[in-house]
Amino acid sequence: MSAGPIGDYQPGDTVLHRSPVGPKLFALVVLSVVAVAFRSVSTTAGLLVLAVVVCAVAGVRVGRAARALRGIAIGMALLAGYQTWQRGAEHAFVVVGAFVALLLMATAFTTTTSVDRLVDTLTRWLEPTRRFGVRPELVALAFSLMIRGIPLTLQIAAETRDAARARGLERSPRAYLTPMVIRVVAHARATGDALHARGIGDD
Repeated sequence: MSAGPIGDYQPGDTVLHRSPVGPKLFALVVLSVVAVAFRSVSTTAGLLVLAVVVCAVAGVRVGRAARALRGIAIGMALLAGYQTWQRGAEHAFVVVGAFVALLLMATAFTTTTSVDRLVDTLTRWLEPTRRFGVRPELVALAFSLMIRGIPLTLQIAAETRDAARARGLERSPRAYLTPMVIRVVAHARATGDALHARGIGDD
């Protein structure tokens, strides 16, 4: 049985599956702020260790985590090389390591949080804005689609790169980027059509 897209919700009975959406989302935001505000080797190392622990607790399989990272491997390698050249290996580790840690934790979040629970939580939080003409359910849906779209885009990137490599075109940016952009745009259009069919966004 297929494991489904990277970061797609996987039913389970782990501590993170049972945890409320609010605290999990808040923790993810706080850790993102920490990664940016307190840049250091020790902070990044701590985030990486925490990310591995969180993924283990969430039941994220090694293969799923590896696929999540594979989608950004080339970009991270280029970024690491540039940062090493400009500011040294230590700074490269801080920047790239923090990004990888946050990606893994975001994968654990989406793996243990269903779209329905996420949308319901965000809608409750945004309910006071309804008096100003905001539709909380639409904002919540847009946010959840954005969160879900990140791992899906990484999966498309990894699959497109593998296809280019199979044709011997791994060194051709056009052979990699053009199909990836087409697939991402096609998915966005399909999502929009599906929402339109359900009467969402018509008014």
